[in-house]
Amino acid sequence: MGKKSKNEKGKGSTPATVQLEKAGVPFETYEYEHSNDHMDDGYGVEAATKLGFDEHQVFKTLMADTGSERVVGVVPVSVHMDLKALAAAVGAKKASMADPKVAMRESGYVVGGISPLGQKVHHKTVLDESALQFDRILLSGGKRGFSIGIAPEDLLKVLNAVAAPIGTW
Repeated sequence: MGKKSKNEKGKGSTPATVQLEKAGVPFETYEYEHSNDHMDDGYGVEAATKLGFDEHQVFKTLMADTGSERVVGVVPVSVHMDLKALAAAVGAKKASMADPKVAMRESGYVVGGISPLGQKVHHKTVLDESALQFDRILLSGGKRGFSIGIAPEDLLKVLNAVAAPIGTW
C-alpha cells in the first residue's frame, strides 16, 4: 500500500497540488512505486491496485478534441470514455482523442501522470457523474506514482467543471 500524507506545503508539490492549496481545498496525497512491468491494464489500474482502492473510485484524465477546442474528461479507470457523451456535455457535435503529444504539451504532464488540475492550458472539464457517489475520489497528482484524494464536489468547483455520464461500462 502506498504512503498517504495530508497536504503539507512542498511535500509532493506539483502544479496540481499548488492549485488546490491556492484554492484552500482539502486533499490528501498518495505515493506509490510506479513500475512499467505489467502496464497492460494502464496507469490508473496500477494506482488502484497499489494504493488499495476500488477501480471505480480511481479516475483517469483524458484529453479529447472537438474540432474547435480540446476538452478534458475524467472517468473511472475501470471504464472507457464515451466520446459522443463528452462532446454533448460541452455542446459539441463530436470528439476524438487528442494526440498524446498535444495532451502532454497542453497539460504540462506526461502520459500516465496527467492531472485535470494545474494544467498549463485550462480546458473545459467534464467529470463522470459516477464520482458523485463517493466522498473522495483519487486522481493523478501530476506525475506517475503520485495521486490526490479529493471530494468530487471540490474538484468540480476548483475546475469550474461539470458532471455528466461520460463513462461507458
